[in-house]
Amino acid sequence: MKPVYLDYNATTPLDPRVFEAMRPYYQTKVGNAGSRTHAYGQEAKNAVERARAEIASSLGCEAREVVFTSGATESNNLVLLGLISHGMSTSRKHVLATCIEHKSVLEPLDKLCALGFEVELVPVTAGGYAEPDAVRHRLRRDTLLVTMMHANNETGVLQPVTEVAGLLADSGVLFHVDAAQTFGKQVDELKRLDCDFMSISGHKIYGPSGVGALIVRRRTSRRVPLTPIMYGGGQERGFRPGTLPVPLIVGLGAAAELARKEYRERAANAERLKRRLLMAVAAVDHRINGDLARTQSHVVNISFPGVDSEALMLALNSEIAISNGAACTSSGHAPSHVLRSMNLPDDQIASAVRFSWGPGVSEVPSAALVEAVLRLRW
Repeated sequence: MKPVYLDYNATTPLDPRVFEAMRPYYQTKVGNAGSRTHAYGQEAKNAVERARAEIASSLGCEAREVVFTSGATESNNLVLLGLISHGMSTSRKHVLATCIEHKSVLEPLDKLCALGFEVELVPVTAGGYAEPDAVRHRLRRDTLLVTMMHANNETGVLQPVTEVAGLLADSGVLFHVDAAQTFGKQVDELKRLDCDFMSISGHKIYGPSGVGALIVRRRTSRRVPLTPIMYGGGQERGFRPGTLPVPLIVGLGAAAELARKEYRERAANAERLKRRLLMAVAAVDHRINGDLARTQSHVVNISFPGVDSEALMLALNSEIAISNGAACTSSGHAPSHVLRSMNLPDDQIASAVRFSWGPGVSEVPSAALVEAVLRLRW
């Protein structure tokens, strides 16, 4: 028996219905969406545009505002590095981000620092979220951009993106939201959210890996000040060149459609699992990392005092597949920058593990978890 997969925040299983939607575009419906001289190319282009329209419908934006990329990491890089020229030409070289951002935001920000930009990291509370006032107090006349994740990948804590959007309205400051963890989940809020850029990814919503999008809002009052970071071909409004991966884009569109139709049911089922898990761990000493009232329904980060997280994951290896940090940095053993930013004690960080689930998970093997915690406790 394989262990129960509870690492959905790292990547989700591919929904079989998404796979079936993609299959023809791998096998029979071949064609380059840029080939306009024959029916195969036109069919591929039509499939891409249907997916683009579905994603736009899911986010309450226009189809022409959807720029396909390889995923949220590329989308984040395209925003942050693509605004360098605009920042330099306007002398707006101040950027705000939270200290708990994903590495695909923090590392491009390091590049901006090397080019003379001033990057300021907004602190978070012990509950794992940034206060809107902490953003407001740091805004300046030369602020170019505020970039903020919608939900943290390690704790599941939702950030106040709607409130921050309100602070920035009519300010001239651009707003980027990394919605990798909330696209297809926090559907209603994302539809209402007023931001300039939004990053999404396919493999977090039961779609394929290797595809995502950047939403680039078209403002009537100003030109979008984004320049490409790659060149060659002019696809995707010139922002992202290269042959479009039609099967992956079809899969992203199918996953977005299913999420739009099923997100309420998925959230309700996830919440039931969370309640059962929390009831089970009440039998042992534990700490919830992050404000539970602000946490997504499908994820919880828990520390078990006296139990090393690596030892716990090894002990549960045949029962549960879980993680203790972001997948992009899980090969190393450095303490989580997210939990450190919440000013948690070192021993609490060392014992933290993340549980995340979704459709396909009917139960968490909580008895095995409790038994392992009791066995490993110092």
